[in-house]
Amino acid sequence: MIGIPLGLLYANASEWVIHKYILHERGRKKGGLWQFHWVEHHRNVRLHGHHDPDYDRSVFGWHAQGKEALMLTLGAAAHLPLFPIAPFFTATVVFSAIDYYRKHKRSHMDPEWAREHLPWHYDHHMGPDQDKNWCVTHPWFDVLMGTRVPYVGTQRELEDRARMQKAMERRKQRAAEKAAQPADASESAPIEAEPASA
Repeated sequence: MIGIPLGLLYANASEWVIHKYILHERGRKKGGLWQFHWVEHHRNVRLHGHHDPDYDRSVFGWHAQGKEALMLTLGAAAHLPLFPIAPFFTATVVFSAIDYYRKHKRSHMDPEWAREHLPWHYDHHMGPDQDKNWCVTHPWFDVLMGTRVPYVGTQRELEDRARMQKAMERRKQRAAEKAAQPADASESAPIEAEPASA
């Protein structure tokens, strides 16, 4: 039974280490395997107020969400040989991988849910420092390592949310205006009759 709390702590420490040292440090390097996290995921989330529309697509593909699911699956599978000697630990690690994906996906499909139920993860994406608040499922290792920096509910967040709302409204307005314009200026020009030849 001691394997359950040990598995939870181990999984949370893994979230912190992998997010900080692999997904961010290596993810900022152009052309690398981990670039998807920074280039696709963080960009989308900042652009859409914590929502990541890419979670609408199938998990089966070589894109940010597909890579995330694959890495979690491989990570959980790597622990399966421990099952005969540490069944509770192994089961908890597998559960934690599933829980991570479920919570992470929901947080980016429903930003208000994330803000209320995973404020540390919302803080990671929407706060002023995206190099803090590494944990997703629970903030335990952020607290332990001194990287938990609250943002939700601060005056800064209120100001940032108002600014973000205005920016999103401007983007929607520009998109609507662009959609209303003809694709080609020649399409909108009246067709003139050719002069009759004499």
